Amino acid sequence: MDNATTRPEPAFADVTVFTGGRWHEHQDVYVADGVVTSMTSATRSSGTGGGHLIPGFVNTHTHLQQSLMRGIAECTPLLEWLLAVGEESVAITPERAYLAAVSACLEALRSGTTTVVEHMWPHPSTEVHDAVLQALRDTGIRAVLGRGVADRADATRKWGFEPRLMQPLGDVLDHVDHLRAAVHDDARISIGLAVPNPRSVTGAGMRSIQEFAAERDLPVSIHLLETPTDDRLCREHAGVGAVDYLDGGGFLWDRVLAVHCVELDDAGQRTLAQRGVAVSHNPLSNMRLGSGVAPVPAMLAAGLAVGLGVDGAASNDTQDMLETFRIAAYLQRAVHRRADLLGFADMLDIACGGANAVLGLPAVSGGVRIGGPADLTLVRIDRDYATLPVRDAGASLLTTGSRSIVDVVMVAGEVVVADGRSTRVDEVEFTKTLAALG
Repeated sequence: MDNATTRPEPAFADVTVFTGGRWHEHQDVYVADGVVTSMTSATRSSGTGGGHLIPGFVNTHTHLQQSLMRGIAECTPLLEWLLAVGEESVAITPERAYLAAVSACLEALRSGTTTVVEHMWPHPSTEVHDAVLQALRDTGIRAVLGRGVADRADATRKWGFEPRLMQPLGDVLDHVDHLRAAVHDDARISIGLAVPNPRSVTGAGMRSIQEFAAERDLPVSIHLLETPTDDRLCREHAGVGAVDYLDGGGFLWDRVLAVHCVELDDAGQRTLAQRGVAVSHNPLSNMRLGSGVAPVPAMLAAGLAVGLGVDGAASNDTQDMLETFRIAAYLQRAVHRRADLLGFADMLDIACGGANAVLGLPAVSGGVRIGGPADLTLVRIDRDYATLPVRDAGASLLTTGSRSIVDVVMVAGEVVVADGRSTRVDEVEFTKTLAALG
């Protein structure tokens, strides 16, 4: 046969693919230039099949540096926890920031995550930011890197942010442009802004940040109503609740990702939906810190886009998206006393693409699709007896899935995890490095 007409080898041969909202057995999946180009009936059968293929998870909220803060301030109120994390953040070095980010990214990849949305706390060190960027590049993960920004200082963290981590707003925005230039040719990393919470920005700051981000079409993430604190302090200092405070400052638009929203009421849901704001739901972090349960079914009914987040390892304390995938469904079922909420297909859409439009990422709905990004996860359910037997693959992934069954993770057409381990980082040596940290 003429080489010009020889069909390339499939990226995934004889796999069961979740596409168009259902499973399709014995498929060959072809990839080129970082995109899924076709799916055809398998040319050769492997007998048992080559595993189950789904889109990679999009972790819509994390703090990578917190992977060196696991277990910190356990069993303390949120503000005390924030102060403890703040002290660690002030002391972070570029070297530790790099190790933390690599650790978090590897853990995320090994649980089927192909994209992370990093919400950096404000920090004055350009070297710390450069270290995080290097870690993202070295692990091969796709990322939206949110550069931290705040303009109201308050060491108590009640009406403002940690002063030692802050800079003049103009300097921060200049640095965002510097970061944008640094990733200009990097197809996997994009830049956004990350605001700690409504309490950390002034009215003038909101206007400056919004104008800057809108002019450059950048996403902005902000912690919002994780607890009643946002509402209480906004009413005390600004005379309105947190959502109205942001809305009055013109800070709610269709590139904003509101994180947590545990205390978001019906009126707030309508406002966010009208403005095109998306929500990042972080169930395990909310449980660990005793924040409560976000009203996810009500948000979806109100027309809000909802994505799934793991949050930082100081409040989760892992980066395991499969664990978060399951708990997000179970938590809502427990609260609403309904076992028929948020099944596999619904959860997969939330976890792989729920907030993608706001983040500037390609749409993902209904599973793997031709023309979609080759950000894919192959699981082999038979790798772990604890997931067997399989009655329904989706049900098995939702109810029993763990990183032990994650076999291959592909980002932009590159295999970055094979046989459950990184293809880019020597995990054995890296583990020794982490274990030696003081």
